Amino acid sequence: MSSSTSQHSTGSHHASKSPGGDVAARRILIGLLVGGVLGLAANVLLRPGVLSDGVAAWDLNGDGVHDGLDWFCQNVTTVIGRLFLRLMTAVVVPLVVSALALAVVEIGDLRKLGRIGLRTLLFSGILSATAVLLGLTLVNVIRPGESLSTEARQTLVERNAAGSADVAQKASKAKSVRDIVIDMVPENPLQEMAGAVDGSSKGNGMLAVMVASLLLGAALAAKPTEGRGVIVWLEGLNSVAMTIIGWAMTLAPLGAGCLVFSIVATLGFQVLVTLFWFALTVLLGLLLQLVVVYPLVLTLFSRISPLTFFIKIAEAMQVAFGTSSSNATLPTALRVAEDNLRLPREKARFVLTVGATGNQNGTALYEGVVVLFLAQVFGVQLSLAQQVTVVLMSILAGIGTAGVPGGSLPLIVVLMRSVGVPGEGIGIIMGVDRILDMCRTVLNVTGDLVVATCVSGGSEDLDGESLS
Repeated sequence: MSSSTSQHSTGSHHASKSPGGDVAARRILIGLLVGGVLGLAANVLLRPGVLSDGVAAWDLNGDGVHDGLDWFCQNVTTVIGRLFLRLMTAVVVPLVVSALALAVVEIGDLRKLGRIGLRTLLFSGILSATAVLLGLTLVNVIRPGESLSTEARQTLVERNAAGSADVAQKASKAKSVRDIVIDMVPENPLQEMAGAVDGSSKGNGMLAVMVASLLLGAALAAKPTEGRGVIVWLEGLNSVAMTIIGWAMTLAPLGAGCLVFSIVATLGFQVLVTLFWFALTVLLGLLLQLVVVYPLVLTLFSRISPLTFFIKIAEAMQVAFGTSSSNATLPTALRVAEDNLRLPREKARFVLTVGATGNQNGTALYEGVVVLFLAQVFGVQLSLAQQVTVVLMSILAGIGTAGVPGGSLPLIVVLMRSVGVPGEGIGIIMGVDRILDMCRTVLNVTGDLVVATCVSGGSEDLDGESLS
């Protein structure tokens, strides 16, 4: 039954092609551009004035943003953007459970599942290691931390003291490796599902949900006749979740545009100037991974040209940029993989659902860069052995990072403390973290799709014509 199910699903979805995919991608791109341009214009035109006594006018909270613009962003554009984001994330857990369990059922043979899992792990590890090494090389060459004065450092730490304290509190709850491994198998899967998206779960959150889903799928594959009712229910759940996502995506140009407007409009450009070399280092690392490493891997291990690949996944990249959330982008990534890239459905479901939490190249790169940058800022000399430790810990931390905006910051604090960098230094980069978060989420999602394409590209059941 499992083999026939797999053949049917693969063949049926290969016949489908999303005719509105290009139109949707263009609409989202227009929304992002309009939001960015209007946000930039608002930021430039509505700068707080300065009174004769040196006190900023229209900036009562001292955040460098015009009070009227601050109010509009908090009460209008951010509300619209967060409603869109919540609509996207609301179906993530049902989608992960159904997609991952059905992927295992459709693969059928657990030995074949093991081979796919091993290839996924191998590609993810290589790409994450490459990303971190790229970032650390750039930090050591550019040395952005040496360009930050003591006065600027103190100002940034004080300005973001409240945010730093909140991140430090979350970092203090970090678990040991032993506890992380134990918590991957959930005591109560329903409890893990309830807190998986926002990171409030007692155990390992989304990782635990994935393990439970894999176990469910394996059990259904072993007992297909007895579990037929559950399989049909999961297929219905998956279909309903994708329908809701389809409705949500009609709001994507407005929702993503509002999110970008809020970020750009309230971004302190003085902070951006102060942290220019840090931001440049991060963006250069992300860009090299995107336009050099990914195309090279695709050329070597898949049957699709890099240019065609990027054209076909443009919609997923744009949603990732607008939402800053791998979890929120997962439904779009799944649809793009099946309809545009035309990957085998069971492989796309398996790799992308696991990759949304377990393969975060951009996050791993960013964590390594931040730790070394702040080490330079505070004059902490890291030996080669310590930098190797940062590489390994960044790769592992990238696996456990929550796929939500700002989800990597608590883990960065843990990394900083492990090599002797003061944890309160995280406040230095918080002013530009959100805009960089948008960029690294694009890399995270693109990396997942690269892995899915390469895992499928080396498989005997991939239709070569589908990726031509």
